[in-house]
Amino acid sequence: REEVQLVSLTIVTHKMYPVLHTIRRPMLAGWFSHLAHHKLCLLLCRTYTSRNILKLRERGLWADRFPDSNTNKLLEELTRRPQTMYSGFDPTADSLHVGNLLVLMALLHCQRAGHNVIALIGGATAQVGDPSGKSSERPLLDTDVVIDNADKISKNIYQIFDNHQQFFWDRGNDQQLPPLRIENNLHWYRRLNVVDFLRVAGRNLRMGDMLSRTSVKSRLNSAEGLSFTEFSYQALQAYDWLYLYDKYNCTIQIGGNDQMGNIYSGHQLIYRVNNASVTGFTIPLITNEIGDKFGKSAGNPVWLDSSKTSPFDLYQFFVRLKDSEVEKYLLLFTFLPIKDIKSIMEKHWSKPESRHAQLKLAEKVTLLVHGEEGLESAHRTTEALFGNQPEALAKMSTNEIEVVFKSAPSTSLLLEPGTSVLTMALKAGCFADERDARRIIEAGGFYINLARVNNPDLILIPGAHILSNGLTVARVGKKNYYLIKWLM
Repeated sequence: REEVQLVSLTIVTHKMYPVLHTIRRPMLAGWFSHLAHHKLCLLLCRTYTSRNILKLRERGLWADRFPDSNTNKLLEELTRRPQTMYSGFDPTADSLHVGNLLVLMALLHCQRAGHNVIALIGGATAQVGDPSGKSSERPLLDTDVVIDNADKISKNIYQIFDNHQQFFWDRGNDQQLPPLRIENNLHWYRRLNVVDFLRVAGRNLRMGDMLSRTSVKSRLNSAEGLSFTEFSYQALQAYDWLYLYDKYNCTIQIGGNDQMGNIYSGHQLIYRVNNASVTGFTIPLITNEIGDKFGKSAGNPVWLDSSKTSPFDLYQFFVRLKDSEVEKYLLLFTFLPIKDIKSIMEKHWSKPESRHAQLKLAEKVTLLVHGEEGLESAHRTTEALFGNQPEALAKMSTNEIEVVFKSAPSTSLLLEPGTSVLTMALKAGCFADERDARRIIEAGGFYINLARVNNPDLILIPGAHILSNGLTVARVGKKNYYLIKWLM
């Protein structure tokens, strides 16, 4: 395959001609000679998807940009050479959640475009607390807890980027993705004394700007008030960007739509210290059908750590999306081309009850977050619970069964010879008394491992009523599950 590996062209006057460093097709020389008359500066190199990340607005990924002027200059910078951009994640919990996943999607799209991406773990700022979108001050976290959370969140991020590399980046070894860099701001704040911080950040940030933030004004006018600790958060986030700019020439920050005030502070600090212009992008906040934000503070988190939200539960979260929302989520949470998403939606609307679009979305997200094993686990569990196939339950691991039925009452029973269905049901607490048990079982309202059993005196048979992992899943009616662990 013939291609240009690297061509640089610098033109000072109309008399200057291009310098070709490495070129495989001599016929391009005439083309560059023609361009020399137009006083252009070009850098052509191997492209990834497209360095122009402004196009991500077509997917709804960008909610806003600051500053929103000089688009042509920004576009020139984006396409001329790889930029460095970052997003911050405060480890206030031991896992990221689906709201954070959209920020990671933005970073992944930027990485796919050939840019350098940094995930900044806020090991220091998590101990201060961001007041954005909060009506009251966060409880202070112990330093050891924050450090442990930071380690777990770093693993979250690495796993997702690794899964993306393995399962979604299909352009061959000749185009390696720029490596992910993970930083922790605790590393530089440990070495920074308060006087030096105030000389840099305090001197160059203006109180009027800081007090004008919506998050600050709303809290100052509330009964709760605002502590100096939370008020200073925006100065710390601004300094983070300055540090990354000085060390890595990080010119772009990506954050949630509630982070624009903090992004503005960082922009102003870098401008005043280095006389440089940087750019901030915000992404839309993920909300439920009534407009409530998804996240741990909202009390409805869908975690990215499999020990907190199983692959099955993550999968089902997206399967249950309303038809009116699924196209938006396909654009936001997958790398599928827009034309492919349009085709998926056309097929979906031809038979909405099949949930074709939701299933496609759930598969893509689960594969990204949990890899092939996680997706297979989600498929097994879905088949067992909703496929009406008792044999599918036997394919599930002990851990999968315990996770899926974690809210079900669990009982350990000794398997004695001649144990009947009735005996098991009563000992497991499925029924209040024998009379009710016999009536409901004989009426067909009792299930063992998803199969209906209507004979209360039937003797339990290992393999049929007891799974190979020593478990039995009993159900009364449509949704009252009981988990029995057999001691043999």
